[in-house]
Amino acid sequence: MLVTHQFHPLFGRQLPCVGKRGNLQGDRLLLQTEDGAIWPLPPQWTDLVSIDPEVVASNGRALLLVSNLMELASMVEHLCGRLAAECKDNYAASVNQIMPQEAPQ
Repeated sequence: MLVTHQFHPLFGRQLPCVGKRGNLQGDRLLLQTEDGAIWPLPPQWTDLVSIDPEVVASNGRALLLVSNLMELASMVEHLCGRLAAECKDNYAASVNQIMPQEAPQ
């Protein structure tokens, strides 16, 4: 298998696949280096899976895929909603804690 993920330390190396396993994050290929170390890699990081069309079209310019950005937007929306609910009841108290109070003269 050729490691195709550009930020992986084994990028560009052709390594034998000695097994496959699954975990909560999905399938992993077990690639073995010359020193005998086993590296579990997602199949998407190897030449086993064809390159995503978005990556090809971006020609290296895009840091994230559209699907990654959509997932990030959903997470931010969820977090903002949760924080707003937590702060709504105590907004005035929170502002009073943050704003400096001047003593009347």
